[in-house]
Amino acid sequence: MIVRLGHIWWPLAATAVLAVVLAVVGQVVDGRAGLLGALLGVGLMAGGYLVSNLAIAWADSVMPKLVLTVGLATYVFKITLLGLVLLVVVDKDWAGVRMTTIAMICAMTIWISAQIWSSMRLPAVPPQMVSD
Repeated sequence: MIVRLGHIWWPLAATAVLAVVLAVVGQVVDGRAGLLGALLGVGLMAGGYLVSNLAIAWADSVMPKLVLTVGLATYVFKITLLGLVLLVVVDKDWAGVRMTTIAMICAMTIWISAQIWSSMRLPAVPPQMVSD
């Protein structure tokens, strides 16, 4: 399964750097609530993308026909969970809401960009998966 996740390290690294940068920005702009909001937003998005990638890699290793079904199921689960978290956070009138939403948008953009970049650098079919 690790072969199927060769693209994951760059998005994780880019998101970790983003978390540090946004945590500092959040602390400066909104204090402790901004720091926590930035970490919450980046953590939610990175966690969601990581779970999706792991689930899809698992499905591909078990039965490739499951990839679309598992991908769609994790997407629906992820969006539902994010929506519920946002409803709870917005309803509480918490000061870190602004940094949470900014962090989620930035994390989504950074993760997808890094995943595209790293996927473009990998061969279409890894040599370990080619059978003669």
